[in-house]
Amino acid sequence: MSAAGTTSRLARLQQALTLGLGVFVLGWAAAAWALGRPAWMPLGALMVLAGYVLVMALEFVLVACLHDGDAAPRATAGQLLRAWWGEVTTAPVVFCWRQPFFWDAVPDRPDGRPGRRGLVLVHGFVCNRGLWTPWLRELTRQGHPFLAVNLEPVFGSIEDYVDTIEAAVSRLESATGLPPVLVCHSMGGLAARAWLRRWRSQGRVHRVITIGTPHHGTWLARFGLARNTRQMRLANAWLEALASEEPPSCHRRFTCFYGHCDNIVFPASTATLAGADNRHLEATAHVHMAFHPAVWDEAMRWLSVGEGGDAQPPQALHEPRLRMRYSTS
Repeated sequence: MSAAGTTSRLARLQQALTLGLGVFVLGWAAAAWALGRPAWMPLGALMVLAGYVLVMALEFVLVACLHDGDAAPRATAGQLLRAWWGEVTTAPVVFCWRQPFFWDAVPDRPDGRPGRRGLVLVHGFVCNRGLWTPWLRELTRQGHPFLAVNLEPVFGSIEDYVDTIEAAVSRLESATGLPPVLVCHSMGGLAARAWLRRWRSQGRVHRVITIGTPHHGTWLARFGLARNTRQMRLANAWLEALASEEPPSCHRRFTCFYGHCDNIVFPASTATLAGADNRHLEATAHVHMAFHPAVWDEAMRWLSVGEGGDAQPPQALHEPRLRMRYSTS
């Protein structure tokens, strides 16, 4: 079960939404059949699909239109189209399958042998630990200790998630005797920074890897009304206070993945940190970024290096480069 407990409120919410869409599609088909219009039966499914595809397309149009002045390279039309297709095919698997129904399919594995470093996986907004299912399967196969948290309340303050991260880090520290690597998608990276600020915990984390995290906010958050979405608006007071209270050396422990086709966190450079190892991912959208091979490779690389999380890892590793099967299943 999850480090956060035995239930996921977000899973129940997404179950209701997914089943609701299914009921609409089936109800439409049944009504069309009853009315003697069998040709209309697929229209319900097509309406759901068209709405989803169009909303996703609008996000990528905004990415292109709001890029001006950003330091990241501008995405070409082909790169945006490729990223759009990757997200269109990845997001439903995450939000309508893994997270609602199989969020606890792969149990945590915190009890590795002493001296073998572990990972804490921290999801983002309206997600749960089910996001990480391909990671959890591969980590289990390779025998790495890990904990994947659920951040709840779903629409609460980012500060509410600090204790959950602290519990996961403490458990892995006790089991392995080593500070873990944190891998954080989207809002999860801000939760990790809030944990570092409250617990003054730089020495208790080996590396923090963020994936599409709105370190400086995101334009899209202006439409969010929840407390955590307001904390992700561009140049808001919470983010400014967080940055002002971080020691200058803090970001040296971060690898920040960002992309010019991120349809949730844009402009792209808002997902970078001064002093961090900032890595640009081409033609990859927000959810899909979590499964990019470069992200997995970076996590495996930091599991392989010794102490001193603020030092650069060696070019030649002590073991062959590990690679996760690039799958969204």
